[in-house]
Amino acid sequence: MCHLFSGIPVAEYESETRSVRLGGHATSIRLEAVYWRALEELARSQGMSLPRFLTVLYDEVLDLHGEARNFTSLLRCACLQQAERQGAVRAPVRVAA
Repeated sequence: MCHLFSGIPVAEYESETRSVRLGGHATSIRLEAVYWRALEELARSQGMSLPRFLTVLYDEVLDLHGEARNFTSLLRCACLQQAERQGAVRAPVRVAA
């Protein structure tokens, strides 16, 4: 079973840093290549460029929560949720506490 995952090409999980402008400030975001591709697809599906999509998402997070504590993790979760919506992965089972 692990061979399915261990055989993923290294290029898929290599980190890639991109410079973006969020909230009027230049910053860098480091994500694995596979996430950058997923975000580009997600942005296209919303009719936006990737920089515009990131800006809109960042601004919405600020409006909702007052801060974007771990924006990179939010981006990874957005990719996973989009994959779940498309049926590419199953949503994790949530257990009530």
